[in-house]
Amino acid sequence: MKQIIDTPPATSAAAVKTLLVDEESAGQRLDNFLLRHLKGVPKTHVYRIIRTGEVRINKGRVNADTRVQSGDLVRVPPVRVATVDLDATVAPGREFPVLMEDEHMLAIDKPAGVAVHGGSGVSFGVIEQLRQARPGARMLELVHRLDRDTSGVLLVAKKRSALTRLQDQFRDRETGKTYLAMVKGQWPSNKKVIDLPLQRYLIPNGVGEGERRVRIAAKDDANAQRAITLVRVSRLVGDYSLLEVTIKTGRTHQIRVHLASQGYPIIGDDKYGDFEWNKRLAALGMKRMFLHAWRLQFVHPQTGRSETVEAGLPTELQHCIDHVQPPPPAPV
Repeated sequence: MKQIIDTPPATSAAAVKTLLVDEESAGQRLDNFLLRHLKGVPKTHVYRIIRTGEVRINKGRVNADTRVQSGDLVRVPPVRVATVDLDATVAPGREFPVLMEDEHMLAIDKPAGVAVHGGSGVSFGVIEQLRQARPGARMLELVHRLDRDTSGVLLVAKKRSALTRLQDQFRDRETGKTYLAMVKGQWPSNKKVIDLPLQRYLIPNGVGEGERRVRIAAKDDANAQRAITLVRVSRLVGDYSLLEVTIKTGRTHQIRVHLASQGYPIIGDDKYGDFEWNKRLAALGMKRMFLHAWRLQFVHPQTGRSETVEAGLPTELQHCIDHVQPPPPAPV
């Protein structure tokens, strides 16, 4: 639990606070620690106060991925917490298809169109609905994230030790994350590696700071992050290619931007795709992006065994394949 050990006098609810990290939170990333305790503070603001050095651990500057330790003192600057709306919609309890579960963790099959957590204009997501559905659960925390429009394997920790061990694997790139994506055009079989840096930016949308986007950056750009994507053609489907895409780095919108940069946008992608083509497919019933987190390989946080979890293609994506698959040749 959070402990506030120093709260200087203030004339408003917003005041500098110092949080004491307990044993249960030891090993957690700083950004996740703050997001858990600063309920109602926008995620973008939490990252801003870390980036600008307003958040300190034991009086020293830190990064978002710094791991807090038991006994650390975390200085939090004045932040404005959103007013609680008593009429706001409470997350409805919802279970999701379980792919694997034990006392330490569970893997679920997240549907497309559902955010993994509330925020940025979304009242609630997978984790809030899961907590409502399991009120007796001592802890349920997201291990990693998937884009709202991406379906597939999502890990949830049920113990703090499992959370930190699994997140360490993601941070150290020790997991194997393979997605299925269908793109417009026939992908060249010799194009197997995309190693292009990515840079995040915002476009104005009239709400808050704007909408998050990602673009290819120059290799010497100090504000860019290296991103590596491996691509294998699973099969050709008419004028399309079904790809197995493995990411070696987990950058925002990495697969979507990398594939589009090569001239093969993911069908249904409303940010980086071929918009006219998407309209045609939407008229035929394909109203989502064809990107699915198919397989996840990791080491179990308790047993140390290698685990592989797979989520089959959702019905709507299989229907899309069936629709664009050329008819068999007529019998002679």
